[in-house]
Amino acid sequence: MTSATPTTFSLADRGLKLDTEEDTKAHTKDLASSQSYTTILLNGNTFGPTACTHLSPLLSSQTKLHTINLADIFTSRLLSEIPPALSSLLTSLLPLQKLETVDLSDNAFGLNTQAPLVSFLKAHIPLRVLILNNNGLGPEAGAHIADALSELADRKAEARQSGKDVPYLETVICGRNRLETGSMKAWASAFQKHKNVKVVKMVQNGIRQPGIQHLLLEGLSACAELEVLDLQDNTFTHVGASALASAIPSWSHLQELGVGDSLLGSRGMGMLCDALNKGHNKKLRIVRCQYDEIDSRAVKKLRDVVERGALPALRRVELNGNKFSEDDEGVENLRVELEKRRGEA
Repeated sequence: MTSATPTTFSLADRGLKLDTEEDTKAHTKDLASSQSYTTILLNGNTFGPTACTHLSPLLSSQTKLHTINLADIFTSRLLSEIPPALSSLLTSLLPLQKLETVDLSDNAFGLNTQAPLVSFLKAHIPLRVLILNNNGLGPEAGAHIADALSELADRKAEARQSGKDVPYLETVICGRNRLETGSMKAWASAFQKHKNVKVVKMVQNGIRQPGIQHLLLEGLSACAELEVLDLQDNTFTHVGASALASAIPSWSHLQELGVGDSLLGSRGMGMLCDALNKGHNKKLRIVRCQYDEIDSRAVKKLRDVVERGALPALRRVELNGNKFSEDDEGVENLRVELEKRRGEA
């Protein structure tokens, strides 16, 4: 009986330090001997420029590749080593027309190292899922990334007009990157162009109220297919909450909303509840608003929305760390109703 050809090549989390051609060859024999891989996991190792130069042709030969994980691959590398190493790897991926998912989390891509990534994002038309967590971008480099995604949208549109079957950018995960308010104009423009995005996670980015407002009203409000939005650990207050309340009726497919630890406040929660009560979010299953300085009156308002049937799919609300007691009547009523729904599911 012939064994199935493996479709995943993995060096994940082995802590290897690869510097030379010999280092690379010793660990990539399987990659060199087969072009059938659909998933390649290189995360959790560290690659020098020379190693990346020799790894590049092995990657470019993987014409069936769908997913690559390049997270945490430059630990202990000098700042000057990262751009040439990154350029070798990403340039080798450009010809791969089935490569839709790229994870580059936990690598340092500040102003001094982001150029190869920007070039790749502008040009890789098949990109569907982009994961960039904890890259230390900062607002300026973050804006360059967003601008690159805007250019990518233009190139995707041109390719479709020429008759090519091109996936939409559906998932953008860019958390813990200090994007701040200064990059939100660029990000809003990017989302305005990528109207078919389904998952957006931009947690812990130091985005303050004006940035949240701009991102929501000038960008994400155009994304009618949105299913998951996670903006936890930024700063909303009533300003951001008002923008969220204005945008959320546009997202009839929304299933998960994360606004925890964002100073939403009772006033902001009230605005959100008023918007949800309009009945445009019937697929919403999960709401995360923990540590948001919400009082019992705001919780009762959410309970009323649920009892009126405006959120028939809602199954989970995270409310820990707010300004009410555990035995609050409104909280208890909401808990009982959601437990009943989970039992019926």
